[in-house]
Amino acid sequence: MTSSWVNQAIEKIDADFQRSADTHLIKLDTPNLSGIDIYLKDESTHPTGSLKHRLARSLFLYALCNGWIKENTTVIESSSGSTAVSEAYFARLLGLPFIAVMPSSTAKKKIQQIEFYGGQCHFVDHSSKIYAESERLAKELDGHYMDQFTYAERATDWRGNNNIANSIFNQMEREQHSIPSWIVMSPGTGGTSATIGRYIRYQRLATKLCVVDPENSVFFDYFNTGNADITCTNGSKIEGIGRPRVEPSFIPGVVDEMRKIPDPASVATINWLENIIGRKTGPSTGTNLYGALQLASEMAKRGETGSIVTLICDSGERYLDTYYDEQWIADNIGDLTPYNNALAHFSETSVLNCPAAK
Repeated sequence: MTSSWVNQAIEKIDADFQRSADTHLIKLDTPNLSGIDIYLKDESTHPTGSLKHRLARSLFLYALCNGWIKENTTVIESSSGSTAVSEAYFARLLGLPFIAVMPSSTAKKKIQQIEFYGGQCHFVDHSSKIYAESERLAKELDGHYMDQFTYAERATDWRGNNNIANSIFNQMEREQHSIPSWIVMSPGTGGTSATIGRYIRYQRLATKLCVVDPENSVFFDYFNTGNADITCTNGSKIEGIGRPRVEPSFIPGVVDEMRKIPDPASVATINWLENIIGRKTGPSTGTNLYGALQLASEMAKRGETGSIVTLICDSGERYLDTYYDEQWIADNIGDLTPYNNALAHFSETSVLNCPAAK
C-alpha cells in the first residue's frame, strides 16, 4: 500500500511543476547564415537554474513510485554540481536530508546553492570516485543513492508528457523551418540525448540528433568504436558534461552523429554568445553552440536551408571565478585565440574553421 507520506510527496512535486512555466526558445540573430536559423532552448530559467531541474524532478518521482524513497530517507547523489543543486531543491521540498558527492573542483557557486537548499557537499579528489563513494554513503546511512548516471534515461517519459523534446517541437511549430534539421546536445548522464533521440524516432520526424562531446570524455570514442570499457584518467574541464567512463544512460543508437569539441572552443563560444544575447551562460552551452555553428556553416556551404536547435544548459553566473576569469582560463583551458578569431569573423566565412582537439 502506498503510504500517505509518498502520496503527499508526489502531490508536492506535481504542484511545484504546475507552478512552473516552460522555458523560452531564443532565436539567434545570425544574418551571415541566410536561410539557416539557430535556436537556443533556455534551460537556465528553471527554478534551480539549469536543465537538470527536469531530471531531478523525474528522478524523485521515479524513486518515490519505485518505493526507494520514504519519509526521512537520506538522498545521496553523485554529481558535478547542477544535478545536485536541483535535487537539493526537491529534497528540501519534501523535507529529506540530501548529500551531494562531487569533485573538489566543482564551481563554488554550485556548492553555495546546494547548501542554500539545505544539502551537504561531500568531496572526492577525482570525478571517477563519485560513484563508489555515493554507494558507500548510501549503505552507511541506510539512504538512497539516486544514481543519475544509471536512471536518467529511464526516469523521463520520452514519448511526450512535456519532456524537453516535446517542448522544443511544440515551440517550433510557428517557425519558418518548424521541423529542425538538427538538434544538438552534449552528454553528461546521456539522459537528455536519449530522451530527444527516442522522441524524434517515436514521432517519426526527419530531425537528426548530433551529440557534442568535450575533451577528456569517453562518449565520442564509445560511439565510434562500440567499446563500453573505455575510460579516461583525466576529468572533463567543461563542467557538467563529459564523463571518464561510459554511463549506462547514454544510448548511442539514438544518435545520428557525434563531434568532439575542443575545450577552448567551448569557452570562446560563451564569450561570443554573451555579445549576442547580453547574458553569460555556462561552458556546456558553448560546447552545444559551437557544434551547432559547425553544422550551420556546413549546411550553408552546401546551399541548404533549415533550422538547428540546441540548449542553454545553465547560467554563467555560476562560473564567474572559472570560465569567466582570464587567469583561470590560461591555467586550465589554454589559448582561445584561434576560436575567438573564427567566431569574430563568422560573418565573413561560410565554414567555421575549427582546429581539432589535441
